[in-house]
Formats: sequence, C-alpha cells, structure tokens
Amino acid sequence: MTRRASAAKEGLHFVPEERLGRGAVPTLSLAQNTLLTRTGTVNRSGWIRTGEVKALAEALIKRFNVKAGGPQAAAKSLSGGNLQKFIVGREIDADPKLLIVSQPTWGVDVGAAAQIRGELLALRDKGCALLVVSEELDELFEICDRLVVIAQGRVSPSVDTSKATIEMIGEWMSGLWNKEAVHAEA
Repeated sequence: MTRRASAAKEGLHFVPEERLGRGAVPTLSLAQNTLLTRTGTVNRSGWIRTGEVKALAEALIKRFNVKAGGPQAAAKSLSGGNLQKFIVGREIDADPKLLIVSQPTWGVDVGAAAQIRGELLALRDKGCALLVVSEELDELFEICDRLVVIAQGRVSPSVDTSKATIEMIGEWMSGLWNKEAVHAEA
C-alpha cells in the first residue's frame, strides 16, 4: 500500500495547489482521475469496477456543478475552475477526517470560489479538520478558526481569527511578530 493510499485510508485527503499533474492526470478521464484517491471502486483482486468509477465521476460532476463533457472527458479539457471543483469535490466526497487544501480558489471565478468555500465550511461543520494554505486573506478569515503565518523561514504563533486583523497578518507576512505582541493578540 502506498503512503498516499494509507493516508487516505486513515481519513487524510489533500488538494494540491497544482491542478494538472498533481491533482489530476491531464490525459486521463475524470472517471479515471477518481482512482487517484478513491480506491473503493477497486476490488480486492485489483480489478476496477468501471461502472462504479463512472457513477462516482457522474455524481461528483452533478454535485459540484462541474461543466464537463461527462465522466469520460479528459481532465485537461476542463477550465481551471471546473477542474478545481472536480478535484476539491472528489476529496470532500471521500468524507475525510482531515483535509489539507492548498490555494483552494486560486484562479477560479467568483461563483466557483463561493461554491468551494461553502463546501469547505460544510465539511468543517461536519467535524472534519481543515488545513488551508492560501494567499487570499479574505478566504482565510472566512474559512479558518485560527491563523498561522510562514515568513522568512519561520512560523508565527497561532492566533484566533476573531482576534486577528488584516493589518496584523500583513505585518506577520513580513516576518514582524514577537512574543509580546502575540500574547497581547491571543
């Protein structure tokens, strides 16, 4: 069993920043791309249950409003936003215990971004732990309970989102934090 398969079995799922090549294989169909992280459609002997794979892809396309030519459409044929919705949807639909998502709405239109954020919030409300890596401060303030900044090779202390400000996070992004300021904010 690969590390990724083992992690998925334990409930850890991941949406990478790079859609094509990391999140999906460009030349494979959407149905085939479900097999990257969803192995429930493969039997114990290693045979792929193609009907179930197709049904899963169809369900993801419908649930996450993915504009695609169906489950047999190649991943590279989708717009960036639609491919992002499919990849995020594939991982959310797996009902993870922990979802790590990098740049969840980068380069997608406003409607797709709102849908992705809504799905992440719903997943969080179901009890899934989310680790969101993003440069979009508004997105982080909307989705996250706590914020941490990585700057100049250092990790800031964690701060409750309700006690953070955009100005404070901006300073932290420059590497300007100290323990006294953090204790005053936390």
